[in-house]
Amino acid sequence: MARTRVHIPALLALSAALFLTAACGTGPSSAEGGRAAGGKPVVVVTTTWEGAFAKAAGAEDIEVIVPQSVHHAPDYDPKPSDLAAVAKADFVLYAPFEPYAAKIRQAAGSKAELVEVGLDNDPDKAKAEVDRLSVLFGTRDAAAQWRGGFDAEYAKLHEELRAAWPGGASPSAVTQVFTAWSAKLAGATTVGSYGPEAVTPAQLAELSAKKPALVLDNAHMSTGTVLPDTGARQVKIVNYPGEDLDLLPVYRNAAAELKKAMGGS
Repeated sequence: MARTRVHIPALLALSAALFLTAACGTGPSSAEGGRAAGGKPVVVVTTTWEGAFAKAAGAEDIEVIVPQSVHHAPDYDPKPSDLAAVAKADFVLYAPFEPYAAKIRQAAGSKAELVEVGLDNDPDKAKAEVDRLSVLFGTRDAAAQWRGGFDAEYAKLHEELRAAWPGGASPSAVTQVFTAWSAKLAGATTVGSYGPEAVTPAQLAELSAKKPALVLDNAHMSTGTVLPDTGARQVKIVNYPGEDLDLLPVYRNAAAELKKAMGGS
């Protein structure tokens, strides 16, 4: 199986001059800087989250702009040298909530196809995005193979979490807007949500009155303890995959944290 290449430090070595050339639409031709050997697309992504979707869809040549070490990716300000990688891409993937999307669009020039990705780890939404990308990449067989493994792993984790329900009953949960998928994974009953802004006093009163057992916080946008003095167990949910661009560990890690919070082993 071909190895996915994730070039993060290497982006810094690309010249700002190349960026300016690409922005003017006079960079390498499609034959020179287009698809990698074997016809696989060259894909540039803003973060590891888009990168994981691209890998699941079957892409093998993937470059990531925002380092995985950046805790809150939308805060990153891409340098011209980072964006120079776009000149080599067949596809550039970004999310609409990323404030540097305008820079990505400018750097793409007339060659790369810009693809806005709906980043959500809800299993149905994630699989739909992977399928959509595989059609664009011409890698539908690879995406179908990934889907089979994903469905099996997700079902296994879901059943393990159901078996860990305290007293055999679905726990009630309050979720941050980007962690609703983890409540679904656990089979928890969502009684409220908050964010992306900090909880207001009115929201605090409303959510506290629901007496949730769990608060599923977004590790990338945490504002501290969400519902103090309620007895709810707060769980940090990580959305972004690691540098290996593998989505499955995101679900496994969330399941481990949820099981721990529910009193499981």
